[in-house]
Amino acid sequence: MEDFLLNGKTAQKLYSFAKEMPIFDYHCHLSPKEIYEDLPFQSITQMWLGGDHYKWRAMRYAGVAEEYITGDKDDYEKFEAFAKVLGRLIGNPLHHWAHMELAMYFGVDKPLNEYTAREIFDTCNDVIKNKRFSPKYLIEHSNVTLVATTDDPADDLCYHQKLKDNGSFRVIPTFRPDRAFKIESAEYKEYLSTLSATSGTDISDYAALMKALSDRLDFFDITGCRSSDHSVEGLNHTYLSDSKLEIIFQKAVKNEALTQTEIDSFKISSLLKMAKEYYKHDFVMQLHLGTIRNNNIRNFQTLGADTGFDSPNDFDMAVPVSRFLDCLDQTNQLPRTILYSLNSKDNLVLASQAANFPKENSPGHVQYGSAWWFCDHKDGITEQLKTLLSQGMLPFFVGMLTDSRSYLSYARHDYFRRILCSLLASYVDSGEYRYQEEILKKIVHNVSYYNAVEFFK
Repeated sequence: MEDFLLNGKTAQKLYSFAKEMPIFDYHCHLSPKEIYEDLPFQSITQMWLGGDHYKWRAMRYAGVAEEYITGDKDDYEKFEAFAKVLGRLIGNPLHHWAHMELAMYFGVDKPLNEYTAREIFDTCNDVIKNKRFSPKYLIEHSNVTLVATTDDPADDLCYHQKLKDNGSFRVIPTFRPDRAFKIESAEYKEYLSTLSATSGTDISDYAALMKALSDRLDFFDITGCRSSDHSVEGLNHTYLSDSKLEIIFQKAVKNEALTQTEIDSFKISSLLKMAKEYYKHDFVMQLHLGTIRNNNIRNFQTLGADTGFDSPNDFDMAVPVSRFLDCLDQTNQLPRTILYSLNSKDNLVLASQAANFPKENSPGHVQYGSAWWFCDHKDGITEQLKTLLSQGMLPFFVGMLTDSRSYLSYARHDYFRRILCSLLASYVDSGEYRYQEEILKKIVHNVSYYNAVEFFK
């Protein structure tokens, strides 16, 4: 797979600059507890199917029974079921990622299907055992310098503290307060009790909620945090006064009925307040925009959240995003921000909005973020990059992230770098951009690594 996705000699030359760069993984869902405990993995099935809803989703769509996905079938039976599905996933990023992972980590360079499943299963398990594949080993082996996990304000961050002097790579938290504003949740009061205990603040009103979050933000900062993250599933742009927010908060804790407008306005108003806190702390604010979660209620009730039943939303975001960013810019409190689109229809909107809010001496102050989740395939990444090239400046782009729960997903950085280099080469080979090696080399190095290091400080 040496020249996979590299279309010609120019792309191969540019990729030679990219492949030497380390990985700065500024957004993922790895467990700091797992990294600290560093227990060796037992099988390729555990590593691949233990919590990967991408794979689960494909298997279910192919009609595979749940017992082979999250059920009690043995490791080989599950692996074989996935292998049969993978062998037919023409054009799907899973087919690319899985084979890149097999080559990078296991030295396997043959297609995986039901006919090769047993051989590849045994080979991978031998490698796992002989090399003692564990979280730390895989992170180090992947040349990763930083792992930024995703953490709730109520987390005590004890494992981040234990990992502070870890060695070759750093593990830092990311502040994600979504649950603090999910007032429609049946578990909201229970969550507030947990946050109260962790923060040492009796959260009996809205002001106390914001104080608790501010105190936890201070603690996250001390523990190495450099950014926040929000899953934004709606952007109602009605900003409410503190008195109105208090009324809605009290309705929520009393389990009184809430209108959708109250829910949306509470969330966006609270997000605006938090953004000003992020500016104060010099944090990056990451906004993952446009998800419909838990579409299949029956399976959500059976299997829980984040199990493969989410999809992109298609709500209007041009005016809401513009107003949100402008509200912060008017008071000079707009933090460095990354806007991620889950729906390709919003590419042009978000890329152009990012360029509306520049800041002196802060190149790329608002970023149009990497293709995410349903868009992080070859076409989605290419489209994101082309829109960025036409509307902004690629040299300041912070590049790829794994957004994953798998320790093998660092192959996605290589996947991105290959697509990036082939796209840049296409402009050179067509005569649209003259080959200037030192400039192109610096762009590739910066997008692959250095821009993210600088942006997240």
